[in-house]
Amino acid sequence: DSFDILGDGVKELLVGRDDGVLEIYGFESVDDPVLRYDHALSESIASIQGGCVGKDGYDEVLASTYSGWLTGLTTEPVHREGGSGEELKLSQEMQSKISSLRNELEHLQMKVLQEREKYQQASQSSSAVSSVPAFSVNDKFALNKDDASYSLILEVQTAIDNVLVQSDVPVDLLDVDKNSAVVSFSSCDSE
Repeated sequence: DSFDILGDGVKELLVGRDDGVLEIYGFESVDDPVLRYDHALSESIASIQGGCVGKDGYDEVLASTYSGWLTGLTTEPVHREGGSGEELKLSQEMQSKISSLRNELEHLQMKVLQEREKYQQASQSSSAVSSVPAFSVNDKFALNKDDASYSLILEVQTAIDNVLVQSDVPVDLLDVDKNSAVVSFSSCDSE
């Protein structure tokens, strides 16, 4: 997307990448764009948009991720500094909102515990049936021309416990900065 997030009268380029990096590029001259800001998300960005969403007068960048999370970056200052000895006072509306959110969080935690207990009981009964849930996989296998390697990117809407890569030819696995996996090697039996 393009949007004037900096408020200087010139639109910036908003970029959301497959690797989860959100970037804002500014055009300070007619030459190449300059990276003004970047932020890393934990999954690929499916869509990005600039605009005023949360509060009038404060522009935001909204990014939608592969699993459906919506992340917003705002220009609104989120920290308020107090002088020496000053206490930060919250309005009655803000206090009631915080209290409401705490109650909702406690309710959700209790519900999770109840459902987890129900699942444990159901899975230990003699009539329990095991099934693999259906989920879609976002996969990408791309050639990196710089070092003649391939990047394998896998995303699902649940935690990935194991990924098995099997090959008929020897394969070297390279670690990258964004990788959160623990790699273990085992040789195949030739039979």
